[in-house]
Amino acid sequence: MNSILENIAKLISLTPEEEVLFLSRTEVRNFKAKTIIHNSGTICKNSYFVNTGILRSFNINDNIVEHIMSFACAGWWISDMYSLLSQKPGNLFIEVLEDAEIVILSKKNQEILYREIPKTERLFRILIENSLVANQERLMDNLSLSAEERFEKFQKKYGDLQHKILQKQIASYIGVTPEFFSKMKSRLLRK
Repeated sequence: MNSILENIAKLISLTPEEEVLFLSRTEVRNFKAKTIIHNSGTICKNSYFVNTGILRSFNINDNIVEHIMSFACAGWWISDMYSLLSQKPGNLFIEVLEDAEIVILSKKNQEILYREIPKTERLFRILIENSLVANQERLMDNLSLSAEERFEKFQKKYGDLQHKILQKQIASYIGVTPEFFSKMKSRLLRK
C-alpha cells in the first residue's frame, strides 16, 4: 500500500492517522490478465490505482473496432471518468493486460473521504484536472500530429510499455491500423 500513499504524497500531505483512514476506505484486489473490471454501458462506481500490472481503457465502435483511450501502469490511476463523475452509463471498458494488483476506491467511499479528510477533495480535483488536460492534449494531438509524431509522444509518455503490450494496441492508441503501424515502424527503424 506504500505505492498509493507515495502517489498521494506528491499532491497532498496526509498525517499517519489520515493515511490509515484513507486506506481503510480502499480494497486491494489481484486480477489476472484479460479480466474486464469495468464494462461499457454500465455506471462506473470505482477509481482504480495500479500497484502492479498494466490496465487499459478502450471503446468498441459500431464496426467492432477497438479504440484504446489510455493505459495505466504501476503508480497510475484509471477510471471511466465520464461515467464516474456523471453516474451515467459510460462507453469504456477497463481491462487488465498484465496480471495486476489494484487498489479500488469506490465513488461512495471517495465521497466519505471528502468529509472525513477534506483535503482529499484537493487530491481528486488535481487528478481530475490532470486527466482533463491529458485528454484534451490527446485530442489535439490526434487532430494535428502525424502518426509518427503521435507514436513518439506515446513512447515518451509510456516508456517501456511498448515492449509489454501488443503492437496492435499501440496502433489503436495512436489511431492507425496495425498494418499501417507495422509499415511505419519499419520505416522508422530504417532511418
